[in-house]
Amino acid sequence: MEEALKKILFVLFVLLLAACGGVSEPDVAEETGAATAVPPTPAETMSESAPEGAATPPGYDGQTWADILAEANGQTVNFYMWGGSDLINNWVTGYVATAVQEQYGVTLNLVPVSDATEYINKVLGEKEAGQDSGGTVDLVWVNGENFRTMRQGELLYGSWSQFLPSAAYVNWADPSVANDFGFPVEGYESPYGKAQFVMIYDSARVPEPPRTIPALVEWIKANPGQFTYAAPPDFTGSAFVRHICYDAAGGYETLLGEFDQAIFDEAAAACWELLNEIEPFLWREGQTYPESRTRMQDLFANGEVSFDMAYNPAEASSLVENGRYPATTRTFVFDSGTIANTHYVAIPYNSDHKAAAMVVANFLLSPEAQLSKAQPENWGDLPVLDPALLPADLQAELAAIPRGEATLSTEELSANRLPELQAPWLTAFEQGWELEVLQK
Repeated sequence: MEEALKKILFVLFVLLLAACGGVSEPDVAEETGAATAVPPTPAETMSESAPEGAATPPGYDGQTWADILAEANGQTVNFYMWGGSDLINNWVTGYVATAVQEQYGVTLNLVPVSDATEYINKVLGEKEAGQDSGGTVDLVWVNGENFRTMRQGELLYGSWSQFLPSAAYVNWADPSVANDFGFPVEGYESPYGKAQFVMIYDSARVPEPPRTIPALVEWIKANPGQFTYAAPPDFTGSAFVRHICYDAAGGYETLLGEFDQAIFDEAAAACWELLNEIEPFLWREGQTYPESRTRMQDLFANGEVSFDMAYNPAEASSLVENGRYPATTRTFVFDSGTIANTHYVAIPYNSDHKAAAMVVANFLLSPEAQLSKAQPENWGDLPVLDPALLPADLQAELAAIPRGEATLSTEELSANRLPELQAPWLTAFEQGWELEVLQK
């Protein structure tokens, strides 16, 4: 009876998150256009054995990575991931799928979703039906509250990620890798890429962009109609709101750790006051907000607003390259820093193709794939590899990636990274914005 009650409560928890926008797509930048990535020759320096001392995953006691490769050969991996970017989709279906088939005999089947609730509810439904094997989903692109939801619901397989040969190139002591929005990873997911919020602007219209929140507020008031942000829970709009709230709270440090209602109420009140203050000066006088990241791109590309924003620091260069954004497009981060996070892949607990899923995850983490993914024409996603752990030739390749004039240096981005808050803070800010800003 107690166990049944737990299951019912968990289902209600997932449904509540879905209703309030707490379960959303991974934090990535949307792209337009298409690019065909050709798999390179596998890097000769890639490790083909698990890191020394790494524990074998559950169910593989005493087995080697070679054993996992042998089991994976001939298997199909259903990879459920956010499918809102043609550029990213093409990289996965063209580059990754071709490489894992040719190198390991693994078939990769991309299953695009618009929201993570789609695969969470699928795995949850199978668990509730007692389907503890033969699961539909083999690999998911996940982070943040979605990962926490799946861990707490015992929907994920683990611990396995540090057994991957490519895990040797990851600094697992880095808090931004070891913790997913403040929640310990503990080997249940493998890093896929890094994201960091940047402000995008047209330098022909804004020669000197405002690099602090107070300066941005003044610019918005002095240039009515030239600024807006996507309505949360859109991930870029939500991140922009959190930057305002970080500043209103006197710094992000106040909001770290477990959710505290009293601290939230105080910080949020100042945040809503500032957002309501600028609202009449926004695009369309703040009577409406862009509904998505794609709409924000349209407004900037058409010259209706002078600023855009993204979680992918290389996105602006990609959009300049394909002709959608003007050549004068540039990016900046606030002097106080911008929010950054890591996105991951994870394996549902009831997948029958765990070996093949681990092989795909290992390839995604490999220097070969990470270098390809970092190319602006392929994706421009920030690598999760620690350059200090790479051989000298791969360090040189990483440093030589053409980032474009609109992309900030890795050094500048790294020096200005701010942490993400734990999931309950995000949900509270998104719900609060709707009540205190949108509906007022």
